[in-house]
Amino acid sequence: MRVTKMRCALLASTIALGLPATAFAQDAEEEPVANPEAQVEGNAIVVTGILSSLASALNEQRNADSLVEVIQAEDIGKLPDQNLAEVLENIPGVQITRRAGVGSGVQIRGTNDNRTEINGVGTVGSGTGRGGIDFEDVNAAIIASLEVTKSPTAQTIEGSVGGTINLRTIRPLDLTERLVAFRVQGEYSELSDSVSPRISGSFGNSWDTGIGEIGIVLSGSYAEQEATSFRPRVDRDTLVPQGSVVDSAGNPGPNFDFIGIQFLNQELENFEYETINFAGTLEYAPSNNLKFYFDTIISDQERRQDSSRIQASGVSSVLFNNVPDAFETINYGTLDGVDLGSIQGALTGTIAPNLASDDDDPNLRFSSDTGARLTTSQLYILGTEFSAGRFSARIEASRTTSSTVNPNLSTTLNFINPNAPLNRLDANGNPTNNTSNDNAVPFRYDLSGGSLAFGINFDSPFAPTIEQLLDPSNVVLDAVTVGRDTIDNAENAARIDTSLDLEDLTGFITSVDAGYRYSKRSSTFNDIGTTSGFSRLFDSPNGSLFADLLVPGPSNFGDADGRTLAFRNFLLIDPDRSFSDPEGTLDAIQAAFLQTENGVVIGEPSASPDAFFDIDETTHAVYGQVNFEFGVVRGNIGARWVDTAIASVGNTVFPDGTVTSVTTRGNYTEFLPRLNVIADLTDDLVLRASWGEDINRPDFNDLSSSVSFGTSSTAPVRVGNPNLAPETVTSYDASLAWYFAPAAVLSVGAFYKERTNIFVTQLDEAEVRPGGSSGLKDITPPCEGGGIFNPIADQGVFVTGISEQGICVDLLTQTNDSSTTKQKGIEVAFQYDLSSFEDTLGFASGFGVVANYTYQDFSGGEAVNQSSARGTTILESSSGLTGPFTAVQGLLDFSKNAYNVTLFYEKYGLSARARYTWRDSFRTLDTAGGASLGSTLGFPTVTGARGQLNASISYDLTDYINIGVEGVNLMKDDIEQFCVNDGAQFCFQGLPDRRITFGANVRF
Repeated sequence: MRVTKMRCALLASTIALGLPATAFAQDAEEEPVANPEAQVEGNAIVVTGILSSLASALNEQRNADSLVEVIQAEDIGKLPDQNLAEVLENIPGVQITRRAGVGSGVQIRGTNDNRTEINGVGTVGSGTGRGGIDFEDVNAAIIASLEVTKSPTAQTIEGSVGGTINLRTIRPLDLTERLVAFRVQGEYSELSDSVSPRISGSFGNSWDTGIGEIGIVLSGSYAEQEATSFRPRVDRDTLVPQGSVVDSAGNPGPNFDFIGIQFLNQELENFEYETINFAGTLEYAPSNNLKFYFDTIISDQERRQDSSRIQASGVSSVLFNNVPDAFETINYGTLDGVDLGSIQGALTGTIAPNLASDDDDPNLRFSSDTGARLTTSQLYILGTEFSAGRFSARIEASRTTSSTVNPNLSTTLNFINPNAPLNRLDANGNPTNNTSNDNAVPFRYDLSGGSLAFGINFDSPFAPTIEQLLDPSNVVLDAVTVGRDTIDNAENAARIDTSLDLEDLTGFITSVDAGYRYSKRSSTFNDIGTTSGFSRLFDSPNGSLFADLLVPGPSNFGDADGRTLAFRNFLLIDPDRSFSDPEGTLDAIQAAFLQTENGVVIGEPSASPDAFFDIDETTHAVYGQVNFEFGVVRGNIGARWVDTAIASVGNTVFPDGTVTSVTTRGNYTEFLPRLNVIADLTDDLVLRASWGEDINRPDFNDLSSSVSFGTSSTAPVRVGNPNLAPETVTSYDASLAWYFAPAAVLSVGAFYKERTNIFVTQLDEAEVRPGGSSGLKDITPPCEGGGIFNPIADQGVFVTGISEQGICVDLLTQTNDSSTTKQKGIEVAFQYDLSSFEDTLGFASGFGVVANYTYQDFSGGEAVNQSSARGTTILESSSGLTGPFTAVQGLLDFSKNAYNVTLFYEKYGLSARARYTWRDSFRTLDTAGGASLGSTLGFPTVTGARGQLNASISYDLTDYINIGVEGVNLMKDDIEQFCVNDGAQFCFQGLPDRRITFGANVRF
């Protein structure tokens, strides 16, 4: 946890500001919706409060030319939630995923493959993906509204499967009065026990001068946030056949097969965010038919990671020497119609060392994951709009960039248990050059009651004391990773959009639109770093040599759910010092290495040529669109033609170290027809229907054949596929909306998609041969039995004798599913308030409700996941069938059911909101503690159904000052992940934070 001067100053400050009134103008074509909180001034609606924002958004959706969902800020810098992903969760068909409890990923209609824009211009993110700017990088305080387009027009830029998200800032020439607003908040994070500041402000005005109208809006924000979650992981991926296990006394185990404990990992995620945002817009209109504009949005974020992993490793070495105290029945359910049966699994028990079986396992490791993502994003837009008679046009140029550096100084310490012997000693009992840098530690586990709990078994004679666990002389340095990876993304774009007004000339054709867009996008990745891993005690410096770097690790792992069994006493290399003074920390570590028996020198971080890639993508797009209206029917029909050329530069590294640059080129064209029809059946009933096609291009890292290696012998290596084709999607939509009262709606919609060439992850598993405690792996390239050779991975338990570096590990890659996946769904939305019954209900007329429900399902697809080698053995035992077992992967992060209910109250200056969000279970590759398909039996894990309650309340102290409190995850709902099927084998758990935000808004 860090305390900055900025934080102390902000939290100690008081506010005394006089600020002028604020007003926003709507588009002149929009019809105002009756609402008691909206003051109408000509064509402008002053948007203040929950009721007014809902009414204004609903009005915009009703008048849109396609299926659009809109959320508008309740006031300057005041969207419904602090996080943009969580704001989007209010929209039907949208679900989100979270990192340490903070919204980070957005799925629209079951897919992550969506496009994010700011003011209609594409953005680039900090990674190598396609989605656009990270939602964590933009403070919601600078955004005036969000728009999600679910059915595109021909003018809509291609590249989205679920929808296009457009973040909109305030337009200065829409202002009717000067705008000045200021907001100060503090956010309390319960698990990290810290308060972080947030400040934001906006200024805007427009002037009618002798040379035309000029307007400017400037918005800025500074925000800190600390987010913590606990993520325990238990691997039970090894079969213990009947009769193969005995307890410590030599007594035989149970007379049935079961799965035992293979690995324990206690992970504490901690992220500290510092984000600076600026948004500025300048507009100049010399006349009513000519306007120039310039937008800039700048984001600078530091996302610091200060996480720890406490691992019980080498557990498999004594798997057949420990009998669990209790078992549970695990029912694996069915996959693709195959009944996988059930099996017994270890539930509670102890893991005792057996020195005769293995002289240094199970062992205890303390890892500190200290790094950061430092990202600067910039967006510049320059454009003009003009009209002459019936012709109008917009010409626009934009540049968006994202530059990211990932500094990293992560370390792993091995605990040397003074109550257990070392191995491979000489005749005098002293360590030799072959002595391992770890030894045995006893453990206890309890997986009952919906909790994955484990820790040291202090009842064992081998158990260390708390004092011994915190003694620097009882740890040695096992691994050091130093890195400074860089990712540079950019997109330069130019477009021209034209429109010819044909109203009253051609009957039902009201206008014709046409346009052209050019873009050049690039992504460059450099893997810069060095990794040093050790297995011999003589190579590993003792903690007494760098004791000034060591600090006790977090001891609050039980704070989330009250568990008593956990790792609470351990040492880490000080993460604060590693981050703030990496050079000094590394120098101290190097000095310690030089005092070891073998005097190891840590290599300097350097660029890895086999991980480098530089990809350029150039697109040309042309569209034409006819807009029509006859009777109660209006709409548009058109098509978009897109040509894409890609040049991918990577390196081929030969065995002699020679590096050759290789350029791969590709080109494809797509024709994308689109149709939207709207029928105003009555004054209150609107029918919409649409049909269209779109494409989803592969992420840049999935196109690269470059490769990055890590030090773990169990972690897979991911390699891209330059032959990936873009996914194509055909979408059909139909909806009926009933606007039965002012600012009220009941709508029902259905959608259907056909998706071809979906990207799927495939596992090429490294062969594990019989032998040793965990099986033996190939340690020489080219890995004929499967997988890929990792030259820097520690061989660990997969070899007999002394562990060195270099071993075959699992390989993950992406392919296109050759079959078509069909997706269908229903969305229901309801919005209503009692404000029109004020005379009858009095104070109760301030209540209202917003709710939505989404059902979706999919079928088809051919690409399958296959059970891993260990998974096959387990499932053969549970089912009585012969493996391997397969299942169509289908759509990941896809929940069949989801709903969102918001109850709000607004009256007498009081605004309150309570929102409960629930989503069904979904399959995912996002797991805890670096788990891979190999450790989840070969299949994506299933995140169980989960709900979350957020709430807020604010009060107008005066006409100018508002105070409020907001809460996120008030019920502290946890996350459960299962292997193979929902509710089957409990593999991972997530315990996210509860956060409370409090503060004040000031405006006049």
